[in-house]
Amino acid sequence: MNTCVERLKNGIITENPTFVMMLGMCPTLAVTSSAINGLGMGLTTAAVLVLSNAFISLLRGVIPDKVRIPAFIVIVASFVTVIQLLLQGFLPSLNDALGVYIPLIVVNCIILGRAEAYASKNPVIPSIFDGLGMGLGFTFGLTCIGICREILGAGAIFGKQIIPEDFHITFFVLAPGAFLVLAFLTAIQNKLKLPSATNVEQDANIACGGNCASCVGSACAANKGILEAERVAAKAAKAQAAKEAAAKAKAAKEAAAKAKEAEGKEEK
Repeated sequence: MNTCVERLKNGIITENPTFVMMLGMCPTLAVTSSAINGLGMGLTTAAVLVLSNAFISLLRGVIPDKVRIPAFIVIVASFVTVIQLLLQGFLPSLNDALGVYIPLIVVNCIILGRAEAYASKNPVIPSIFDGLGMGLGFTFGLTCIGICREILGAGAIFGKQIIPEDFHITFFVLAPGAFLVLAFLTAIQNKLKLPSATNVEQDANIACGGNCASCVGSACAANKGILEAERVAAKAAKAQAAKEAAAKAKAAKEAAAKAKEAEGKEEK
């Protein structure tokens, strides 16, 4: 039970996909023109996360390691198709509002990331709670951004008007407004020293230092082990090369000494 609660807390707070990990930015920026759209997209993604995590965990001992990523995509695509058909049948207005971003859930980095990092290595129940936690965290992030944009741009919350039309800033419900709202929220996080991908303590054990702002994508916490192994191998190779060079230098010195000694004997 503690593990399940931990997975929920991890997804909602510790590793929130939107505000901490900064994942799934495409739907985050595209569909959050209103709170209801953000809530709908978040819950849709959460449903796919829970179902795909459960199914992948069930089949973790069956799926061959070499084809695990294609297998994960097929499983996720199947659940996305089912969810999309349900939305078309029961919530057509939400389906029209979300549009192409529902099929794009298939390649959402949050879903594939949790499948690879957790569901494929852990039992079913913790995997379900991991997907639920990540899904609720994603829903929370999208809904918060949607509320901010809807209040500023349309003067409403979940469609209920609270600000007169004369005070609406239409810019915020347009595409550039999404970037601006996200930038402001990220700036507030950094100012308050809250954990996020743009506000982390540097780690000397990884090549980029853990500073995501200056990371070029080739060195991050995910490949820390690979980098350490490469450093150890390079150090060993350097030591071996130095040892061989020293041996060659010693052999050359001994050969020169013998040659000099032989020349001295000949002269005598």
